[in-house]
Amino acid sequence: MKRRSRPLLLPVLLGGAFIQLAVSKPAHAQQPQTPSPLIEPATGISSANCPSEDSSGTAIDPDLYCIDLLSTPDLDATGSARLTPAPSPFTVSVGADGHQLYDVTIVATDLPDVHTLGPYTHYVAWSATTTLSAMQRLGDVKNGETRAGRTSFNKFFVFVTAEPDGITESRRGRMVLRGMSASTRLGAHSIQMLPSALGDTTSAVHRMHMGGPWPMPPMDPRVSNAMPGLDRLLPQATPFLPGALANVATLPAALPRRVLDLRDGDTLALKAGLVRRTINGRTYAMYAYNNQVPGPLLRVQQDATIIVNFTNAIELPSAIHWHGIRLENAFDGVAHVTQDPVAPGSTFRYRVHFPDAGIYWYHAHHREDIEQDMGLYGNIFVRATGDRSSRSEEMLMLDDILISDDGRLMPYGLERATHAIMGRFGNVLLVNGQTSYDKNVQKGEIVRFYFTNASNTRTWNVSFDGAQMKLVASDAGKYEREEMIESVVVGPAERYVVDVRFAKAGAVALLNRVQAIDHVLGSFFPEVDTLGYVHVAEQRAANVDSTAFLRLAKNRVVIAQLDPLRKYLDRPADKQLELTVKPTASLPFPLIQLMRIDTMYFHPIEWSGTMAMMDWIPTTTEAIWMLREPSTGLVNNAIKWNFKRGDLVKVRITNLRHSFHGMQHPIHLHGQRFVILATNGHPNPNLVWKDTVLLPVGMTADLLVDMSNPGLWMLHCHIAEHLEAGMSMLFNVR
Repeated sequence: MKRRSRPLLLPVLLGGAFIQLAVSKPAHAQQPQTPSPLIEPATGISSANCPSEDSSGTAIDPDLYCIDLLSTPDLDATGSARLTPAPSPFTVSVGADGHQLYDVTIVATDLPDVHTLGPYTHYVAWSATTTLSAMQRLGDVKNGETRAGRTSFNKFFVFVTAEPDGITESRRGRMVLRGMSASTRLGAHSIQMLPSALGDTTSAVHRMHMGGPWPMPPMDPRVSNAMPGLDRLLPQATPFLPGALANVATLPAALPRRVLDLRDGDTLALKAGLVRRTINGRTYAMYAYNNQVPGPLLRVQQDATIIVNFTNAIELPSAIHWHGIRLENAFDGVAHVTQDPVAPGSTFRYRVHFPDAGIYWYHAHHREDIEQDMGLYGNIFVRATGDRSSRSEEMLMLDDILISDDGRLMPYGLERATHAIMGRFGNVLLVNGQTSYDKNVQKGEIVRFYFTNASNTRTWNVSFDGAQMKLVASDAGKYEREEMIESVVVGPAERYVVDVRFAKAGAVALLNRVQAIDHVLGSFFPEVDTLGYVHVAEQRAANVDSTAFLRLAKNRVVIAQLDPLRKYLDRPADKQLELTVKPTASLPFPLIQLMRIDTMYFHPIEWSGTMAMMDWIPTTTEAIWMLREPSTGLVNNAIKWNFKRGDLVKVRITNLRHSFHGMQHPIHLHGQRFVILATNGHPNPNLVWKDTVLLPVGMTADLLVDMSNPGLWMLHCHIAEHLEAGMSMLFNVR
């Protein structure tokens, strides 16, 4: 039988087994948007190999999520290991420890009768770390398609071997097929030579501001040092920090947020101003609404309308966006779209109507990268009509802040945003504005937690160590069915509601656990941050029904409303968007070199800011983030979408893997709500109303948008620096 060719696959010997190494041409810096599959399909390749890119745009990107399996030289078998994110209520599937969870499907052809290979009875698939120090059995394999099992390794091999029986838990037989995950292509940056003398291309005005020169960005001590030469580069912007001319000691002290119960017709005075805020023993000038961080927690009843008289007392223009609220368009708070920016010292009157129960938030929507990051955000809890529940409830706003090694706040760019490619990751994590969260409960108590991600960039993977968690609701409503979960994945601007049962006395840690990447060495490492503790007393809580907690309720009202929307699953998409980035000619050459290496592999989620030296340099003049309409080629605000009130519009969004820099994008639609019908072509079994969807690299989401609210609205990425770098568009509902 003639052997099938497999271009761009180089077998190497590792640990006694031949493994293929896939070689990719790096994406060209000036043409990041041009798809070019890593492995071009050759004539005659069997369907068992990884498919080419899906022209319909519904499937997961095969370059990142499919592994070509090579046979040993004496066999003509061929195959692939297709990686599907494990079922999850989130658009990314991870365990509590932050490892990606993949269900592995083996597709094989031309496997010979196993008995002809020796004293064997079964073909078995395995996954193993690249050092072969850990190996797990996936399951039996045969010709055709076999759902093998689940793997959670960061970098891994997939093997198919012939085994003497079907129960062995350790590999003993001969190798038949083998391949390696795309993540193994993560390589060390040190293999590249960078210019050692770049010169000083940054003027004195860029180096200096009222608080002094640009400090060096903080480097994570757990990762390798930055490449030579980067320390000579500075962002092409004037450094800016709030209150540079103010005497910090005379500013009002930042206060914990207060709860404001507002009734229909009430008026709220809300002022954005400077405050004195202490973080880890250092005092800074920052922003706050009504001197509170977060801003006041607004509690209102469904269908209420309030008046908010906003005063801008900071040195930058501002506006307030009422995130997720289907309010009147004129009060959406988008500067230059629904209103002029509120100048320093000026006021604006918002009328905010709350048609939907749920957890929402308000935040600055002008230079969001500065104003929101400096504290201008707060929660809104809209209680459903008729809800008389007396349950224990906690509203947690997750945030981070970037502090330099010398203890200063890391400045922002005055004329334009810095951190324009990766976004601005903070290195100090905050819950409700504090570096440590504490709560006291009784044993057996069930607490409902409402999580809101107010970070510029960071996606969180939050869990309560040892406590059971049940997912109840998301952005704008309840799920059709409650689910038990290990952790909560919260992208920027997303909200999730979970019930947590504290069954044992003691201290329960609130953790953020992810798998961070050392991009210089091309390796993963666990990153665990303790955000605080829930202290569980020995005294047992009264009148708590623990059996009710374990029951997974079906929300029949929600099912009746959302289940009919599933008929749109098979309907072609009405609109499509692709997510990508284009560097400009002014991006420094050393950064282009480093980022070209990164095009070999993009992780589904960039969980942590481990590239601090490289991240801060690009500004919004060096990178343009794009929403691109494939049917017209138009990007960002050149796209023209028009709908009628009452339209149900199917929007397909694909986060392109073949990009100058791929990373997750939380896409937010103003003024409307949607359900996620499907991800990567797989129907969503548990629908919920949302206004923000987190889209990992190489993945596709089909949204069904309820165009119920007339006006001119924004659609944008909620990574603040990506928004500043152009990643937004407008759509009109007539």
